[in-house]
Amino acid sequence: MDAFTLSRIQFAANISFHILFPTITIALCWFLVFFRLRHGATRGTPAALGWEQAYYFWTKVFALSFALGVVSGITMSFQFGTNWPGFMEQVGNIAGPLLGYEVLTAFFLEASFLGIMLFGRGRVSDRVHLAATLMVAFGTTLSAFWILSLNSWMQTPAGYETIDGKFHAVDWLAIVFNPSFPYRLGHKLLASALTAGFLIAGVSAWQLLKGTATDGTRKALRTAITAVAIVIPLQIFMGDLHGLNTLEHQPAKIAAIEGIWHTEKGAALTLFGLPNEKEGRTDYAIQIPKAASLILAHDIDAELKGLNDFPGAHPPVAPVFWGFRVMVGMGMLMLAVAWWGAFMLWRRRGQDLSTLPRLLLGTLVGMTFSGWVATLAGWYVTEIGRQPFLVYGLFRTADAVAQHPPGMVAGTLVAYLTVYVLLLVAYIGVIKYMAEHSTMPTAAVAPPAPQAI
Repeated sequence: MDAFTLSRIQFAANISFHILFPTITIALCWFLVFFRLRHGATRGTPAALGWEQAYYFWTKVFALSFALGVVSGITMSFQFGTNWPGFMEQVGNIAGPLLGYEVLTAFFLEASFLGIMLFGRGRVSDRVHLAATLMVAFGTTLSAFWILSLNSWMQTPAGYETIDGKFHAVDWLAIVFNPSFPYRLGHKLLASALTAGFLIAGVSAWQLLKGTATDGTRKALRTAITAVAIVIPLQIFMGDLHGLNTLEHQPAKIAAIEGIWHTEKGAALTLFGLPNEKEGRTDYAIQIPKAASLILAHDIDAELKGLNDFPGAHPPVAPVFWGFRVMVGMGMLMLAVAWWGAFMLWRRRGQDLSTLPRLLLGTLVGMTFSGWVATLAGWYVTEIGRQPFLVYGLFRTADAVAQHPPGMVAGTLVAYLTVYVLLLVAYIGVIKYMAEHSTMPTAAVAPPAPQAI
């Protein structure tokens, strides 16, 4: 493979590893805010200790996830200079400030209050501790705001002008709030809620099965199942809005997602098949007549553009086609499991959660990292679906790559993959260990007494 292909794989590997952790921390910190609020609301009752236990355990998971997200994010950002210098050279006038805003506002906010959140229990007042948790949660969301603003601008550029081939800002409001940004941000925040929710539910179910559950475990499990049962229908609705926006601004991506090869009215929906890009068809297709036009355009006779309308300017079909189906399939599985869990909780309201069916608990354990699968599949659809462009329709990916020797890029790729596999195994292993050997607080930690001098 040439340096261009290897560099694309390397960046994909870096961002795939990195995105796993912000996808957890963005929403997990809001769960922590909820646990802290419930602790305050139940102060003086037996329930308060359970909420304190839930907060204490999941704060440690948050800290671990946050650390890996920061480290992998720094590594990923280096590649703008090492592998893709043309990107910052051409787009730096827009990308640079947006990345800078993320550091100056979101990252500094998180860093300023994270120490209080992690180590302030018993050393600051409950009100200050809650405020610190709230600020960290707001910071994680603000970070997603700026990063997704830049990514969305690359998908649907607005508010710019080009001078000597370089992009310059004309209207920052149009750049930040570009046409796809609201849908992409909403879709990502809901995806994070599902990822964190199923993580909490899966780990809590594991603790119940292993006999290491506390009252905090039960409260966390009930909160997580209730949250994902509410969020997954909202995510399906947001996905529909996002699809309508993508059809308007990136019709080639939609054509690849649906395997629509030729422009037609009343296009059929392909459920499954084997995209054959060489022959320009989908082999062994299972289709529903006219359903693609109905779902995508909300008009059964709407005309949908085919890939033949974008010669040399449409993405590779197979990865986009299958990535979308993995994402949707996992979403449907999430919906079924979430509502099953919510129904079981409703039937056993007032009862101990140890009476939940072992089949449900085992299924929740199996779904622990389902959010990662859906997130990665959706991210691949988004990023591969933008190809062959970095800035959609304006700046091609091939024009930004550095011409390094392929062997050097391949060597660093292998090194990255080796480290990431080891870190991922360690991350999952640490969470498993904490779930099976967790130490929970029994009372607030008193601040250390001052020492005499």
